Amino acid sequence: MKFTALIAAFAAHAAAISVSGAAEGFAKGVTGGGSATPVYPSTTSELVSYLGDSQARVIVLTKTFDFRGTEGTATGTGCAPWGTASACQVAIDQNSWCKNYDDKAGTLGITVASHKTILGSGSAGIIKGKGLRIVSGASNIIIQNIAITDINPKYVWGGDAITIDNSDMVWIDHVTTARIGRQHIVLGTEASKRVTISNSYINGASDYSATCDGYHYWGIYLDGSNDYVTLKGNYIYHTSGRAPKVQGSTLLHAVNNYWYDNSGHAFEIGSGGYVLAEGNVFQNIDTVVESPISGQLFTSPSTSANTACSNYLGRVCQINGFGSSGTFSQSDTGFFSKFSGQNIASATAYTSVVSSVNSNAGQGKL
Repeated sequence: MKFTALIAAFAAHAAAISVSGAAEGFAKGVTGGGSATPVYPSTTSELVSYLGDSQARVIVLTKTFDFRGTEGTATGTGCAPWGTASACQVAIDQNSWCKNYDDKAGTLGITVASHKTILGSGSAGIIKGKGLRIVSGASNIIIQNIAITDINPKYVWGGDAITIDNSDMVWIDHVTTARIGRQHIVLGTEASKRVTISNSYINGASDYSATCDGYHYWGIYLDGSNDYVTLKGNYIYHTSGRAPKVQGSTLLHAVNNYWYDNSGHAFEIGSGGYVLAEGNVFQNIDTVVESPISGQLFTSPSTSANTACSNYLGRVCQINGFGSSGTFSQSDTGFFSKFSGQNIASATAYTSVVSSVNSNAGQGKL
């Protein structure tokens, strides 16, 4: 009996350290740390070391790594751009906004070097008070089944959950982000090239927000330089804006995601933003896209219009579904040539999206 239990425990442990599935869409083929022997950090300093070194690694998180208070605090004069009510975020002096105070650990994420897999075990892998930062030419990175939470939620510029800038081949999958000061996911102005964000839970519920209503404003910010981003199967909840904001030179393929309960706007599309949105569900989203749209947008407005996808995606596009939501109907096709030669995510009918996302999106739902 004891031997049998030991074998079962070993099998369960082995399963926990394996990447589940494979990336779809633009980051298809990413391998992360590959077959490297898994490592299990036990302290915040070990985690930082493993993530930032030059070795290919599979880094398994089996506990909560709490960075809050590990680097002290910064103090200064506060400012409240959106009001002084208790639910309003206040601002740190970033880009000459003003001065405030915050937990210093959160303001700059942990550096993640190339050829890394960051993998949570069950629902145990949590990073609190500090995000991940994939920059300076890093590539071939998998982040799966972890939660990143509680990064200075009261303070704008208090920190981002996941930053990607000057990188390539990044897959974010089954990740939960919650109670973040600034962006949940941000792609900077340098090329981030090919990124897939899938089956993740952007939880915008917070005690503090720029809109003073508990709905987080700073959701997903895509401001790239010839970036290709696949957003598939994600749950984007309780936000009030920039979920996502797309501009710079970014092609976004948003497919089979579920937006629920937004007090402001979901999409914001600036100059150089190219968005193809298909098979998504928008529930209780009064303003699906903010006006004016300065970039280009194709929203799969009808079955006949969707045949335009065939030449570049190899299939027709799927119409979007709406419940108690605003309009989202535009059919720009001039950017479709950008899909040529790229890996394209599959799409299903919107009718199956809510149940699929509720069952699969976020940490602990592999």
